[in-house]
Amino acid sequence: MKVSIVGTGYVGLTTGSLLAAAGNKVYCIDVDPKKIDIIKEGKAHFYEPGLDEFVNKAISSKNLIPTLDYKEAIPNSEIAIISVGTPTNPDGSLDLSYVFSAAESIIKHMQNGLIIVQKSTVPVGTGREIMKMIEKSGKKASVVSCPEFLSEGSAVFDTFNLDRLVVGSDNKKAMTEVVGLFKSLDQFSKTLDLSKYKEFSEIYKKKTKLNTDIPFEERVLYLGLESAEMVKITANAYLATKISFANSIARICDKVGADSSEVMEGIGRDQRIGRDFLYPGLGWGGGCFPKDTSGLLFLANENGLNFAQLQATISINESQSDYVAAKIQGALNGDLKNRKIGILGLSYKPGTNDTRESPAVKLANKLIKKGAEVTVFDPEAMEEAKSFLAEKIKLADSAKKIFDGSEAVVLATDWPEFLKLNFKDLKSKTKRAVIIDARNKLDKEELKKIGYTYIGIGR
Repeated sequence: MKVSIVGTGYVGLTTGSLLAAAGNKVYCIDVDPKKIDIIKEGKAHFYEPGLDEFVNKAISSKNLIPTLDYKEAIPNSEIAIISVGTPTNPDGSLDLSYVFSAAESIIKHMQNGLIIVQKSTVPVGTGREIMKMIEKSGKKASVVSCPEFLSEGSAVFDTFNLDRLVVGSDNKKAMTEVVGLFKSLDQFSKTLDLSKYKEFSEIYKKKTKLNTDIPFEERVLYLGLESAEMVKITANAYLATKISFANSIARICDKVGADSSEVMEGIGRDQRIGRDFLYPGLGWGGGCFPKDTSGLLFLANENGLNFAQLQATISINESQSDYVAAKIQGALNGDLKNRKIGILGLSYKPGTNDTRESPAVKLANKLIKKGAEVTVFDPEAMEEAKSFLAEKIKLADSAKKIFDGSEAVVLATDWPEFLKLNFKDLKSKTKRAVIIDARNKLDKEELKKIGYTYIGIGR
C-alpha cells in the first residue's frame, strides 16, 4: 500500500520503517530537516534497539521516503497516519495543536477517499473534530483510530509482536483497509527471528509471549471511534496504577520487614493479577504514562467525575523520588551536605535515551538541592539528560567512575550492563560502600556478603 506517516518519533518512525521494510511504500513527513536528513542516511534520530536495521533496509529499498513536503506525500497515499506529539498543558489536558495542524495539512493536499488514521494518543472526541474539518473542506475521507501499544526499548519487537490491533471508526471498509496494512507487518514478522529484538521487552514483564503464533484475525478488535480513543489512555493509566500500587506496598514492607520483591512474586502468580509491571522502584516516567494519566484525570474532572484512584496513582509516583531520597539521607546519617553520591542511569527506563519525566533525573536534582555532590552516568542518555539536570551535577564517562570516592551509589535505571558490574572490585574505589538499589534488581545477599550496606525499595 501507499502510506504517509506524519511525525517521525518513536511511533512514527518505527511504524513507518517497518511497514516500508515489509514492502509498503511509505512517506515519512516531519517539519524538522535535521531528523529527515538522519533518516535519509538510513538511521534513526533517537536510540531504539534494532531500529536502525529496518530504517536502513527501508531506505535502501527506496520504500521509505523521508520528506518535509506534504505535497509530495499525501496526494500519492491511500492512508495517512497522524503520529505527532501530544504534550501536556499546564492544566493536565493534552495539547492537540500538532494533531490538528497535521490534519489540516493532510486535508489540504489529499485526494477524495483517503483514510486518515489517528495513532497519536488523544482524548475522546479528537476523531470527531477531524471529521468536522474534513466536512468543512468539502472533501471526502474516512477517520480511523488505531492506537499504538509499543514500548520504548522494545518498539521493534512490540510492533511485530502485536497482542492486539485496535481499530475504531464509523466506516467498516476503512477499518478493513487499515487492518490489511498492518497484516503486512504480521506476514513480514514470520520471516524474522523476533528473539533478536526482545531483550528489553522482558525487563518489566515476567515472560514475553510470541503473539505471532495466534492467527492475526483473532488479535484484531473492531471498535467504535470513541472506544478506540479511550483504549490507549486507559491502558497506560492502569499500568501506571500497578506500579504505584507496588511502590505503596513496598513502603509498608519497609515498615514491617517483608521483602517487596517476594511479595510481588507471590501475588503475581495469581493469573487474575499477573506479574507484569508489579515492580517497586523509583517510579514511572517517559513520554506516555505522565501525560496519559494526567489527560485521563483531566477528562474525568471535565465530565464532573471524581477519579480519586487515578489521582492517588499520580500522587504516589510524584512522591516516590522523595521517598528514595529520604532512604539515601538515612543511610548517610541524616546529612547529605557535601556527600558524594553516584547515580547509575538517567533514562526513565533501560533500552531508551528518553529522559522526559525520568525519575532518575528527578532524584539527581533533589539530591543536589539537599546539598549532595552528585555524579551521574547513563550508557545512552547523557546528551538528552543535560537540559533536565541541575547545573552542579557532574557527568561521568563510565559506570565505574561513579564509584570513585562515593559514599553512596544509586541504581536508578536498571540497564543490564549495570547489573553485570564487578561490585567486588569497585568497592575499593568507594569512600563508603553503600548501594541504594532503587530498582530492586541487584543481588542483595551477594552485595552484603561483599561488604556493602544494601538498601532496596521495600527489601
